[in-house]
Amino acid sequence: MKKFPEKQEKKLKETLDLRASGSVPVQGLGRTIMPVEVDQKRFERARVGTLLAVMFCYVFYYTGRQNFGFAIPGMGAELGLTKAQLGWCGAAMLWAYAIGQMINGQLADRWGGRRMMSMGGIISFGFNWVVSFAGGLAGVLVPWGANGFAQSMGWAPGSRILSNWWGKKHRGRIYGWYVFAAGMSSVITFILSAWVVAYDWRWIFRLPCLLMLLGCVVFWLVARDKPSDAGYADINEETPSPGEIEAPAGPPLTWWQRYRAGLTSLPFLCGCAAIGFQNLARYGLLIWVPVHFLGKNFKESPDKWVSVALPVGMALGAVSAGWLSDRVFRGGRSAPVILFLLLAAACAAGMGALPRGSGLAIPLLFLTGFFVYGPQSAFWALAPDLLGSRLTGTGTGIMNFFAYLFAGLGEPLVGHLIEQSGRTGIVFPVVSCACVLGALMMGFVPLLSRQSRLNP
Repeated sequence: MKKFPEKQEKKLKETLDLRASGSVPVQGLGRTIMPVEVDQKRFERARVGTLLAVMFCYVFYYTGRQNFGFAIPGMGAELGLTKAQLGWCGAAMLWAYAIGQMINGQLADRWGGRRMMSMGGIISFGFNWVVSFAGGLAGVLVPWGANGFAQSMGWAPGSRILSNWWGKKHRGRIYGWYVFAAGMSSVITFILSAWVVAYDWRWIFRLPCLLMLLGCVVFWLVARDKPSDAGYADINEETPSPGEIEAPAGPPLTWWQRYRAGLTSLPFLCGCAAIGFQNLARYGLLIWVPVHFLGKNFKESPDKWVSVALPVGMALGAVSAGWLSDRVFRGGRSAPVILFLLLAAACAAGMGALPRGSGLAIPLLFLTGFFVYGPQSAFWALAPDLLGSRLTGTGTGIMNFFAYLFAGLGEPLVGHLIEQSGRTGIVFPVVSCACVLGALMMGFVPLLSRQSRLNP
């Protein structure tokens, strides 16, 4: 028997003991991968760090697109644009965002979300500055539409990263925190825009979005696309969805296979229609509530800070609905969505009946935002639940396409109704109707899901 020197023999014994206990690193894919069970605490810290990095990036993302509502009065006065024309500018951004989601969602599944999310924020920053130098309709419409495509590189890629790091039983809460970051992004954008609007509308497109650059840099340095990129074993706890059976574990799915899986799933399509109406209501509020409370004297409006109650309610609602879907409804996504949307319809109807200076405007606007935006976390968890984790980016992209297609239809509609009626408060009845339609479409999701399981 071969005899080793004492030092080498000791090292060999230690290595064999480590292997026997499952604690030795496993070599693979050109990097050292530590099994999750070996160092669970380090893994937990790493994935919480990833969640925080994605949230930190997205908490500033809306400074590049939800600033538009505060600029509408100033742009209209200086550039001579009507609210209907500015509504079409908003629609251009939202539709470009929708198209971008269809493209960038599946690219995130192929290429990973880290580089796309960072690049999208940097490009969006550039287009915001271009809009700030606009001299007419084309100067707003074209770069603002292009900005929508750049902004679409954020949400679905971020969702892809979170799905890689967190399993199904945690998704409602994790997406709840992700949507909470988006809601807080609205709060930050509203506060900064309400402050800057007192000076000049052009600086609304210049100052707030500087934070977006900071978020992208921190995200790039901290986040990794999947656990194996950080030295851990990847999570693989789920069985393939029906759309994945054609290519269960071999080569990557083609772009056509990815889209076909989503666009042929009736429960998923009903969920897409539901989020479409929900997002029509959401953006109807985000774009036109600032216009409503700014009034004609938009630089010195005493009511402009009332509008901040809206995104604060949205941020808190997002966390609540995600928690409810996981804990109370045990992973059921439809029930909290329907409940929240019906309550949002009632609150929006109440807002429509209030005069602008009413003392009830702040709490009721808070509740409207809370219930309108709350279902978002349940919606995003619905995509991997129905289509499988391999299609998270594609499914999220398709859902976001429908969400912003509907939202884009709402912008010129609300703008036209305001022009015709002379009442900015007309936005609230439109929001109420959209919420009811969203709840109705969401009711079909569990029914069709059960039917598809019975008849595969």
